[in-house]
Amino acid sequence: MSARGLIIGAPRSGSGKTSVTIGLMRTLARRGHTVRGGKSGPDYIDPGFHAAATGQPGVNLDSWSMQPDLLDHLLSHQAQGSDFVIIESAMGLFDGIRADPGRSGAAAELARRYRLPTLLVLDISGQSITAAAIAHGFATFDPDVTIGGVVLNQVASARHEDQARAAIEARGIPVVGAVYRNPDMALPERHLGLVQASEHQALEAFIDRLADTMEKSLDLDAVIALAHPVEAPQGSVTHALPPPGQRIALASDAAFTFVYPHVARLWREQGAEIIPFSPLADQVPDESCDTCWLPGGYPELHAGQLAAADTFKTGLHRFAETRPVHGECGGFMVLGQALEDAEGVTHAMTGLLGHATSYAKRKLNLGYRQAVLTADCLIGRAGETVRGHEFHYSRVIDSGHDTPLAELADGIGNALGPSGARRGHVSGTFFHAIARA
Repeated sequence: MSARGLIIGAPRSGSGKTSVTIGLMRTLARRGHTVRGGKSGPDYIDPGFHAAATGQPGVNLDSWSMQPDLLDHLLSHQAQGSDFVIIESAMGLFDGIRADPGRSGAAAELARRYRLPTLLVLDISGQSITAAAIAHGFATFDPDVTIGGVVLNQVASARHEDQARAAIEARGIPVVGAVYRNPDMALPERHLGLVQASEHQALEAFIDRLADTMEKSLDLDAVIALAHPVEAPQGSVTHALPPPGQRIALASDAAFTFVYPHVARLWREQGAEIIPFSPLADQVPDESCDTCWLPGGYPELHAGQLAAADTFKTGLHRFAETRPVHGECGGFMVLGQALEDAEGVTHAMTGLLGHATSYAKRKLNLGYRQAVLTADCLIGRAGETVRGHEFHYSRVIDSGHDTPLAELADGIGNALGPSGARRGHVSGTFFHAIARA
């Protein structure tokens, strides 16, 4: 049987999509199905929860950052050998940015392109019959986006459920589940959103609790019947990020965690080897590697430990004398001269680049980014455009005197000016690269 697909959508963030998605994934896996997850948009945290719930790698499916052929490739890969592909929407189902048709980044783009139905999660706290107006609006807003069924979330009582269910089903929209209010289902959060799967205490017990709730709350046979065969072309990796080297030293620990699953997988499939090391454990890049990559993460939470990691800092300097080093977001912060933590304490970083950053003087930077590279580096060649995403509160408080790495624009093309830095073999940016334009 070919894989069947379903999108989990909602009117907005905070409606319960992630809890329903994770619980449904684990429930299907308990029934013996092979399940793989997808996340519309650039969120790099939820794919980790999807992988934990299913035992299979997650993936991002971002129609703004990824050309259609790469999107096709990634979805068809998820479908291979799977029974179900469950795709979780970012934000609201139709939320994206102004862009060419099919390139807004909204989950609805995936629904249209692959003819996948949506299971709509409605948080009905503070409403009842009005939920039917919302469901009706979703069902009629776009004829090419099918709302297969509704899950009621944050239900207060049987009477509350009956009122909302009857009103929605009177519009011809099936209600396939009702999740009653349960504080144990809440996912923990912090300054960059949800805590990552690898950091969640008692993760397996938490996912099992979500699955137990979904087994009681959903008509699973009805949900399974909604799923549609995944019909994705084979696609190609033409627009994927090329491997930055043959043997890649990858910083990997609690301070360096944000690597898009598709990026690492495609590097390996194109013949690269990834050799992890831990700066927090004062380790150095393996001498057999020809490049070093410092991904994003939470260095501001570990600034003192990183500042004291003299073996790591000395080893990275030695590595950078002859081989390229690149840092994204948190990695970019660590490549600078200094990092000011939330308490205002300044910690010395590697000093391979001249800037200084602060989490104490924080300012939210969030959104899609398109970068025209001004020099060859590990994410592309000079003149190429790379698409990606920026999400951080830390900011540069001293820009230093290094040469910018790219000319940056937002998702709709508004110029943001020079960005990042480069010096010798070292480069870094605050944005996370996702794919080539």
